[in-house]
Amino acid sequence: MKSFISNIVLALIWAAMSGEMTLGNLTLGFIIGYIILYLMQRISGPSRYYNKVWHVMRFLVFFIKEMLSAGFRVAWDVLTPKHYNRPGIIAYPLEPMSSLEITLLAKVISLTPGTLSLDVSPDERILYIHAMFIDDADQLRRDIKDRLERPLLEVLR
Repeated sequence: MKSFISNIVLALIWAAMSGEMTLGNLTLGFIIGYIILYLMQRISGPSRYYNKVWHVMRFLVFFIKEMLSAGFRVAWDVLTPKHYNRPGIIAYPLEPMSSLEITLLAKVISLTPGTLSLDVSPDERILYIHAMFIDDADQLRRDIKDRLERPLLEVLR
């Protein structure tokens, strides 16, 4: 956490010194601050922060790609005369995780077009999901685990 705060401070210093507090300038300051902090690891000691930043960036790029892909699939189904959707509700088993992790997973699932998180069982072991395209429920569960849950937990843990 200390490295992240240091990176934010360096980004703010960069933006203040350049005279423009724009999103682009803050982003550039964040990148430059990240490089400076990465190079100073020998002095300050190793930190998991540098790997976390890459995990977050990779997850964001992946999630945006997933959102666009699912959005096109839903749009195609809506715009074409023949509908390919097979809607339904599945019970998705959750591995042990915190309430925050379950909430973020549910939000990520709901942000992906064609899927919607409905409810969590009282014991927090099952997440109920409505999906527009259920050709194979087991395959959908595997896709959620491999494409959403694992990368999200990699970022959070």
